[in-house]
Amino acid sequence: MHQIFDDMIDKRMKARALDSTTRNGDFLDVLLDQWEENRSILNREAIKPLIQNLFIAGSETSATTTEWAMAELLRNPQVMQKAKKELLEVIGSERTVKETDIDELPYLQAVVKETLRLHPAAPLLLPYKARNDVEICGYTIPKGAHALVNIWAMNRDPKYWNQPLTYSPERFIGSKIDYKGGSLEFIPFGAGRRLCLGLPLATRMVHLMLASMILSFDWKLPQGTNPEDMDMQEHFGMTLKKAVPLYAIPVMKTFD
Repeated sequence: MHQIFDDMIDKRMKARALDSTTRNGDFLDVLLDQWEENRSILNREAIKPLIQNLFIAGSETSATTTEWAMAELLRNPQVMQKAKKELLEVIGSERTVKETDIDELPYLQAVVKETLRLHPAAPLLLPYKARNDVEICGYTIPKGAHALVNIWAMNRDPKYWNQPLTYSPERFIGSKIDYKGGSLEFIPFGAGRRLCLGLPLATRMVHLMLASMILSFDWKLPQGTNPEDMDMQEHFGMTLKKAVPLYAIPVMKTFD
């Protein structure tokens, strides 16, 4: 990845050197501007990890969530049909999905929320470090201790969710529960000042990818695989992946 980033930086710097007014206006240009203004703070070796973090946080988590969503839709055909029906009614079969369509697709939004509830991309969020001794619910967390928030367990707690192990997007229809940090029983992106900076990008990308896949193709499982027999085991880590990757067959849709 760093070799690729070096090539990107070299090409951009060469273009800027040939024409000082050349600017793409993207994140790399912003970083290079900062490098030129204050070389003591930012340099090439600092820029590359920043870009790498964006690639990993901005692509792996969204791809993993989309895979889980497709797995749940194939495992629950009635949910797939409802999502497809909504897409056809709102968008139709003649054009592609646009970002402006997302607000008009409440059932698709519910599908994404329910996927993030059962399969949060970061099941323990990121580690927090206590700046001072603090007491929470009778427990003392000493200064310097690392704390993890088990949102995977919170999202399956029957105290907060009816039939918590059932995949049911309908639970979010008409609900005010959102993932923007205000509903503390559902915080797949964290909450408060440490809310994930990638939330706007992640939600847009997952909705657009999922909607495009549903609208562009009909989907089926490999021959001999029944929806109820799908392997839904999880592989825990910093991100929550499917232990066994999803295999699904796209069938080109035909329209009269």
